[in-house]
Amino acid sequence: MHRFFITPEALRGEQVTLTEEIVHHLVVLRLSEGAEIVLLDGLGTLCHCRLTGLAKKTGTATVLVRSKEIERSFPIELIQALPKADKMDLILQKGTELGVTRFLPVQTNRSVPRLEPKREEQRRQRWLRIIREAARQCRRPLLPQLAPLATLDSALAGCQSALRLMLWEEGSHALESVLPQQIPAGAAVLIGPEGGFSSEEVAVARRFGFVPVRFGPRILRSETAGFAAATILQYRYGDLGGAQS
Repeated sequence: MHRFFITPEALRGEQVTLTEEIVHHLVVLRLSEGAEIVLLDGLGTLCHCRLTGLAKKTGTATVLVRSKEIERSFPIELIQALPKADKMDLILQKGTELGVTRFLPVQTNRSVPRLEPKREEQRRQRWLRIIREAARQCRRPLLPQLAPLATLDSALAGCQSALRLMLWEEGSHALESVLPQQIPAGAAVLIGPEGGFSSEEVAVARRFGFVPVRFGPRILRSETAGFAAATILQYRYGDLGGAQS
């Protein structure tokens, strides 16, 4: 059954007004009145619904059954320095598929893109759409959070994760050597831009408890390092390896 995300407010009643984005998908899928779909609020609530009205840009649905779905992935915060071009789109899409629970885009000294304030909200809305579509496609019941673009210092200062890892090729530890045997409450993974971190940024990260780690002899790209880290952590502690039942 086709699944779509909608705001928690929209699912409070038994009659649901569908967004234009959802209606567009329904039209493309050639669904009509009477068809049944699943609407999710991104917080774990699922509503089995029947379409009761469908026009070109508007639609309504009636809630038939409400239920809760628990996500068992390991909590991962991905603190990602802005990469070049549209690589952040890929990071958000694949990170969502791999169980990242929160994305924190940051501006670093060597970040090439410099988003203007007037374009930041436009870019944010695009990123949110990418996250929603990726979560819908991979059937996640929860939507990952997307923090506003921040400086590196402010993002690190607000980090609450128990395990804090920084992918850095110099003076770092093998990842396996720093992973605890017991499952931690969650992990934050810090990824630098194409040009890497400056020595000052490495010092700041260390001050906030981030441990520099490496995967092995190869240096991964900024847009793929987070995928590798998320996969390893989900296999070790999350739902990719069966650590959580």
